[in-house]
Amino acid sequence: MATVAVYIDGFNLYFGMKAKFGRKHLWLDVVELARQLRPNDQVVVVRYFTAIVKNEPAAAQNQQDYLDALSAHNGALFELNLGRFKDRTIRGCYRCGSPYTCICGRPFKSYEEKETDVALGVTMVADAALGLADTTLLISADTDLVPALATVRRVKPQQAIILAMPPGNSRPSRRLTQIGGLGYFSINEPALRRSQLPQTVTDQSTGNTYVRPAKWS
Repeated sequence: MATVAVYIDGFNLYFGMKAKFGRKHLWLDVVELARQLRPNDQVVVVRYFTAIVKNEPAAAQNQQDYLDALSAHNGALFELNLGRFKDRTIRGCYRCGSPYTCICGRPFKSYEEKETDVALGVTMVADAALGLADTTLLISADTDLVPALATVRRVKPQQAIILAMPPGNSRPSRRLTQIGGLGYFSINEPALRRSQLPQTVTDQSTGNTYVRPAKWS
């Protein structure tokens, strides 16, 4: 039995699931998903990388409840790594200099996710170098992680590297496959369906209870 360390690009997985299946699988137990994806391996850790959304209080609360439920349900097997969103300036028209505005007259605002890709890449390389597990399983289709994967291959040539592609991604891009020796597969709906958290999760240490949001069904 091989050991496997799992790294999840939270937003990449979220947007893939939402685009393909709507909200019905978002109450996802990512540790159970890892077990479903690698049933013959021993999952030693699932590291989840994301950031809390900005200026959407209801969505941010749902997200925080979900992350707390994951931690309460899975204990030390689940590790949360939070980045942040930074306000992004949208420059005006490059010809006339006028600011871009909505039809209602309000200026466009945008936010940029920061630190999560870097944190995921650095952690993945460090774990491989330290020999945490025989296999690196990355749940993402993001080509920004190519340098990190290439570094894992360089520092630990014998490390098995497998990409689990979020829904909507049938195969990795050429930039990813050029690393060489990567296994890959797409995450299917039955695996998501079998990997849902209980409707209600209670944190035994605090007594806090987390309930699946009504719209996530």
